[in-house]
Amino acid sequence: GRSDFPNQINNVLVFPGVFRGLLDAQSRTVNTDMMLAAAGALADVVHDDELNANYIIPSVFNDKVAGAVAGAVREAAKPVTGTTAV
Repeated sequence: GRSDFPNQINNVLVFPGVFRGLLDAQSRTVNTDMMLAAAGALADVVHDDELNANYIIPSVFNDKVAGAVAGAVREAAKPVTGTTAV
């Protein structure tokens, strides 16, 4: 696929962090709460002072994205995996 269209950007921005978070949490399932956590983490990477009509998602070169998404997914997976610390 092409990465120059917003609907393809999930392959670059979201999935690496989602997979890292799932692996860290040792989760065998993905649920809506985990994906909503990933979306929230992705949105939080763009600060209010950066947000504008042409910049609504972080750059694919932003090195904070994968870690932020992974952490959010890991936390959201705790109720599913039964863990309290990962």
